[in-house]
Amino acid sequence: MTAGTTQLSWRDWLLSDRPQSRRQASLGRAYVTWRQFSANRLAVLGLLIIVALVLVAALADVIAPYPPTIGDLTNAYLKPPGTGGYLLGTDNLGRDILSRLIYGSRWTLYIVVLVAIISAPLGLFIGMIAGYAGGWIDTVLMRITDIFLAFPKLVLALAFAGALGPGIENAIIAIAITSWPPYARLARAETMTVRRSDYIAAVQLMGASPMRIVFRHIMPLCISSVIVRVTLDMAGVILTAAGLGFLGLGAQPPLPEWGAMIATGFKYYLDQWWVAAMPGIAILIVSLGFNLLGDGLRDALDPKESGQ
Repeated sequence: MTAGTTQLSWRDWLLSDRPQSRRQASLGRAYVTWRQFSANRLAVLGLLIIVALVLVAALADVIAPYPPTIGDLTNAYLKPPGTGGYLLGTDNLGRDILSRLIYGSRWTLYIVVLVAIISAPLGLFIGMIAGYAGGWIDTVLMRITDIFLAFPKLVLALAFAGALGPGIENAIIAIAITSWPPYARLARAETMTVRRSDYIAAVQLMGASPMRIVFRHIMPLCISSVIVRVTLDMAGVILTAAGLGFLGLGAQPPLPEWGAMIATGFKYYLDQWWVAAMPGIAILIVSLGFNLLGDGLRDALDPKESGQ
């Protein structure tokens, strides 16, 4: 009875219409968001997939049965899945595909995190400045954005990666350069929605500078939408990185990057299908996880859906 009463009181405290502190209000919003997110079972599945990806990447040294770059051409050349102690088979150099997939999850997270760190803040900054300043600043920044959006993302990434040269770091830079325009468009739209509101007018009357208004009062209102868009775009980032790796402009051998693994196994896909199919399935599962997670976050963070 006491536990139930305590649980009820905590729930009432979190859902209070009149929070007594900023901490209570923040925790209440987080609790409501989590309830709406967890009600979507597919979104929870996506979250579990991403959590599993992070755990696999963190524990790769422990759970990988073989070294990712060392093979056995004599005894393990193109072994089918489930034979010779190789659960997912081996590749043309006798390397265990499962171990390479496990270590490849690190490179996938490396690419996703760095692209998000570079492109999302850049697009958010450009969009907020354009939306708040207006006039010729808005025109110039949005025309630059339109130029980037006029090209297919993969084609533009190929051009930048070709100019920068092969390599995982250059591929990340190329993907980030092509990923920021949608965030700029989104941030500009959000900024233009709130810049003439009474809330912003009151802040202006208090003497706040334009930069303070943008970064302290407008940016928090844009972050949730950008986070949702970043999560939804991660699947596209993974596919773009895999495409660059497949074409030889991304990770270079012997790095166990999934796109490069598909490129290696492509020449064997008729007879030794597992060499290319296994990393392709890994890309499919992780991309699906990010899409499901993004859909759930969009529903949970959308004020029209959540009623906040």
